[in-house]
Amino acid sequence: MKPLILKGVRPYGEGDPADVLIRDGVIAAIGSVEDEGADVVEGDGAVLLPGFVDLHTHLREPGREDTETIATGSAAAALGGYTAVFAMANTNPVADNEVVVAHVARRGREVGLVDVHPVGAVTVGLEGVKLAELGTMAKAGVRVFSDDGHCVHDPLIMRRALEYSKALDVVIAQHAEEPRLTVGAQAHEGEQASRLGLQGWPAAAEESIVARDCLLALHAGARLHVCHVSTTGTADVLRWAKDRGTEVSAEVTPHHLLLTDERLATYDPVNKVNPPLRTAADVEVLRRALAEGVIDCVATDHAPHAVQDKDCEWSAARPGMLGLQTALSIVVETMVRTGLLDWRGVARVMSERPAEIAGLPDQGRPIEVGEPANLTLVDPDATWTVRGAEFASIAANTPFEGMELPGAVVATLLRGRVTARGGRIAG
Repeated sequence: MKPLILKGVRPYGEGDPADVLIRDGVIAAIGSVEDEGADVVEGDGAVLLPGFVDLHTHLREPGREDTETIATGSAAAALGGYTAVFAMANTNPVADNEVVVAHVARRGREVGLVDVHPVGAVTVGLEGVKLAELGTMAKAGVRVFSDDGHCVHDPLIMRRALEYSKALDVVIAQHAEEPRLTVGAQAHEGEQASRLGLQGWPAAAEESIVARDCLLALHAGARLHVCHVSTTGTADVLRWAKDRGTEVSAEVTPHHLLLTDERLATYDPVNKVNPPLRTAADVEVLRRALAEGVIDCVATDHAPHAVQDKDCEWSAARPGMLGLQTALSIVVETMVRTGLLDWRGVARVMSERPAEIAGLPDQGRPIEVGEPANLTLVDPDATWTVRGAEFASIAANTPFEGMELPGAVVATLLRGRVTARGGRIAG
């Protein structure tokens, strides 16, 4: 692989532009660099960040290749600035055994655009009844386990999962939703749902599970990760748990940082998501909790769906939204433009903390000589208009359709190799 020079870039958006020389997949020099044999990417003062890491991606393969594949999802991730993604286990067949997780990992390596890490199911078939083969999947390299899409609602099963996870040094990621409180639920329980005649989804359904699991994790001495935090009360529980030494981390999605349940007034199912869009007050709390570190990171919950699963009546529509190619811009809009995060903060919530949570030694690393060149180059002054049909994903179900958003990925590098550049997949 030829050496590469990133010309005139600003690591973390700080200081004067500098050149970054990359050789053999590693940052070799930073400053004024000359290498006549190197390829050159003109930075023009763009911000250089560690490559993004997504702890929560639905790639749909195997089973729903009509909505997404590991190849198309990897392309969307690279175009969004990601160098590593975690593929959720709710596939068909479910990734609850070594064979399926090995297939996902192998396909990710074959595509080669991002590091694809399979998430193993906590329970067999995501049914919440019997623990899956956590040990054999851990030996196969699985670092995160989740029944996402379903809550591990039985406290005894969750306790056993946490105890095993401590012994295996892995993370249990919980989809926090008490199912007995959300039967038939269609929207956040509140004024908007009442006005629209939609059955309410109480915030307590999320908060009660998070509180229970934080206590279980504390007593087990295990690591718990909370998926897609959406309520004020959950942020309060996380703060309480962390103050008491619980090893708990949490993620928030871009859509929960920007959108509110007022979007439901049109009954457009593109806005249907699990957990549901909450209130403006919740959005404000989530932003501040992310800035303060109470919520650790941003994760997309990228959820592609076929047209027939979204272009239908609200009650029949499947929940979920695309997220990989819009995540950075939503974070810029909600966190950078509001002054809640600077570019080092963006690196923390989109790269460093998720890599640390998942135990990835070569992702989320500092931009320093000798470090792996997993990098994302961002134009902070760019604006672009969202067009779902132009995304790399097979599906087009984005709630941001037609929005003009700030910030654009100029290039993405995986171990020094350009995977995306100028809005296109390299090569």
